[in-house]
Amino acid sequence: MQNTEKLGKKIFMRFSKDKESCLFCNLPSERIIKKTKHFNIIKDLYPISKGHTLITSINHYRYLRDLPEEAVKELWSLVIVTQKLLMKEYVCSDFNIGINDGSDAGQTINHFHLHIIPRYEGDVKNPKGGVRWIIPEKADYWSK
Repeated sequence: MQNTEKLGKKIFMRFSKDKESCLFCNLPSERIIKKTKHFNIIKDLYPISKGHTLITSINHYRYLRDLPEEAVKELWSLVIVTQKLLMKEYVCSDFNIGINDGSDAGQTINHFHLHIIPRYEGDVKNPKGGVRWIIPEKADYWSK
């Protein structure tokens, strides 16, 4: 069961809670870079930057808060390991790490996933504030 929602010229799919229709529950094996007990590591199909990577839960959880404690511990270890691999492969300088945890937070695939977005010196004019720019009128707090 799928609904579509137009956002600009792109169409994003909102997947039901149904495991059978979930994109991340049905990943083709060739998309999986690494598989662990609780997670798959894959490249983002619509990368924000070179090397943009996702860590997706193998089991069908929607929110970070739904993950078992053992999985949460594994997740943060995987974030560090993945950062080190990306730094070596893409020679990036830093990262934005993000979770869109629910529809109101921008989650478009109703399955837990974490973004690791490599950043490069000079990739934007002024990166100050990073993730604070999700609500632009509140981002620039340092100049108020």
